[in-house]
Amino acid sequence: MPVNINKLQKQLMSRIDTDDLVEVEKVERYISLVKLNKQLDKDIKRDGATVTTENGAQKFVKSHPAVNDKMKVNAQLLSIEKSFNFIRDTYAPSSPGDEEYSAADLV
Repeated sequence: MPVNINKLQKQLMSRIDTDDLVEVEKVERYISLVKLNKQLDKDIKRDGATVTTENGAQKFVKSHPAVNDKMKVNAQLLSIEKSFNFIRDTYAPSSPGDEEYSAADLV
């Protein structure tokens, strides 16, 4: 199922501190790379995963240049994902060890 880019951006923005301009920039770069990745997918689907190159009498098949670009974009996306400083995730239940304690909890 294709992901709606606007919904993805809203979800990411809801999970970061929007006063932190570095985090906002990360979201913008991430969305830009997602759009580029979708365009590369369209190019590969249109032309196929391999292309035939003719150079005079020579004719050879090689992988679509967008395949290599797509791998680079995916690596950049993963890198940005790892660097996000998400605020507490309100969508998922807290994991064990994430409980907040107060002085009243001390024995």
